Amino acid sequence: MKKFAILAAFAVVLSSCGAEPAMEISRVESAETEIVAGDSPAETENIAEEGTKINIPQTGWTEAVPAEYTSPADEQGKVERLDYASKDYVRDGSDITKTAYVYTPYGYDESDDGQYNILYLMHGWGGRAGEYFDFTATKNMFDNLIEKGDIPPIIIVSATFYNENSRTDFSSSIAEFREFHRDFEENLMPAVEGQFHTYAASTSPEDLKASRDHREFGGFSLGSVTTWLQFCYDYDYIHYFLPMSGSCWYYGTYGDFRFEDNVDFIEQLVNDENLDERGCFIYHAVGTQDAEEMLSREIFTPEHYVFYQKDGGYHDFNAVQEYLYNALPLFFRGDDSAQAESASYTVDTPISDVINDPAFGDWGRLIFPVDEGHMIGKTLGDLRLTWYSNIDPDKTVEICNTMKSRAEAGETIFYDIYTDEEKAADPDKADTGLFFFKGDPGEKFAVCNAGGGFAYVGAMHDSFPHALELSKMGYNAFALIYRPGWDTANEDLARAISFIFEHADELGVDTSDYSLWGGSAGARMAADVGSYGTVYFGGDDLPKPAAVIMQYTGHGDYSASDPPTYACVGTRDGIANWRTMKSRLDSMSALGIPTEFHAYEGLSHGFGLGTGTVAEGWINDAVQFWEDRC
Repeated sequence: MKKFAILAAFAVVLSSCGAEPAMEISRVESAETEIVAGDSPAETENIAEEGTKINIPQTGWTEAVPAEYTSPADEQGKVERLDYASKDYVRDGSDITKTAYVYTPYGYDESDDGQYNILYLMHGWGGRAGEYFDFTATKNMFDNLIEKGDIPPIIIVSATFYNENSRTDFSSSIAEFREFHRDFEENLMPAVEGQFHTYAASTSPEDLKASRDHREFGGFSLGSVTTWLQFCYDYDYIHYFLPMSGSCWYYGTYGDFRFEDNVDFIEQLVNDENLDERGCFIYHAVGTQDAEEMLSREIFTPEHYVFYQKDGGYHDFNAVQEYLYNALPLFFRGDDSAQAESASYTVDTPISDVINDPAFGDWGRLIFPVDEGHMIGKTLGDLRLTWYSNIDPDKTVEICNTMKSRAEAGETIFYDIYTDEEKAADPDKADTGLFFFKGDPGEKFAVCNAGGGFAYVGAMHDSFPHALELSKMGYNAFALIYRPGWDTANEDLARAISFIFEHADELGVDTSDYSLWGGSAGARMAADVGSYGTVYFGGDDLPKPAAVIMQYTGHGDYSASDPPTYACVGTRDGIANWRTMKSRLDSMSALGIPTEFHAYEGLSHGFGLGTGTVAEGWINDAVQFWEDRC
């Protein structure tokens, strides 16, 4: 069980209208929070490891930011402006454009597929988007924290609850931040995480919720009040919270602090939403020159929150900088460490470890050929499959890590296509299914079919890599694990397409203009179902694909009603002669069927994605061919 700290709201009187003497804290360093190892924040000077548990003082004093952290780092992140579509929720709900500023860490590459934790920050009364990056010392501190390894590389968003129609007087500001959670859920979060690489597999609410362990929200003053409201409304999306110098105003407002009502509400929220089990961590920070009042409730035990003060701190940005310096090393480290330990497969990882990984349930065995006679190698790095000599070990590792991280984030990545009754009647159907590489919600889908001579399914070479790359482009891609044999394979493909159509809403896919992909025997399957239709092979009567994408096969059959077809093959393919494929497409073209053909000089059978060969980039050509048919 996770025992991350859960903090139901305790009251801190916001001193934006003047500082008052602090109340003395009676529970300080003696109180400690137990966190199961692997779920805990990173070790710092304030954290002492003891056996399998880590003890964090529940209350204490923040440490000053070292001068070197406010100087320019050698490795500096970049800040860019992001304009996004939103609604004027306070007034008439009209369409507006809002702005946020996004920090990406040094080394961030828009073209890579890395995954980054993300921190959203909110300003105080009268503030603006990008405010956190306007202070050079704070931006330098972010760079140095990452460069020195105190925190993992993260994306940081400096947002605003104001918009172009907002007034910034105090009462109007309250109206704006009370509605901000709607902007966050419906507009800001999808806009940011649809463009930048986070742990969200897509911007659907389901995937954003599934990645909550990699998301934090913090804010200062009225931004702290906003942070508490994010806890109240968006606990499904956010794991970590950093309220700085402000209390919860779910009930009440400045001058009308309904402490008991707020505590009652959030205590009930924690219980009703099972947040103790699901995990949540809140670091509350305040200066001693801010006044605070803590309610005496059982929920405010060491297991539920940590509360730190800045000695001599005021309600200003110097304090904010110190709070960030002390709090950020506690966030994400536990989850990243756990994921690094459990999801960081390498080329040296035994294949058996992947197959038997609990994250994959009982379908881990289908990631690799069920018939092990067509597979050699003990590790991911030395995997070899019959007829295929171009398996990319790095791609194999990436595929396995992607599957695991998505599965552990709560995403469904494998679907049975047959019922339990059907599998009981035909046990071979237990060795079938669809691996789902999710793309953008509502985007078209593709089904990728691996080769293997109808003797086995070589998914790690001929369908998983293709599906993964298609998902990176935003398409929803499926890799089919079928029963070897011409008739059974086509039957399974027809059933798989029918399954996708039937469950399109659940899967979040557009069923119009889908495509079928395949290599070698998988290409024959795509061509056969494309030619004859799903109903011919026992599936539902469904539209034919918008395009068929084929690699290295000697398949020559076609019909006048065939879908548009793209094909590629190597000129030194000793299994599938390139001339056979070219002849087929020439004949189809003569019938007016759109086709495109590529023969790559010197390549043999099974070049897959063609990475590092003359065929590299062919998948982009194929996608364009598909798009041109839609």
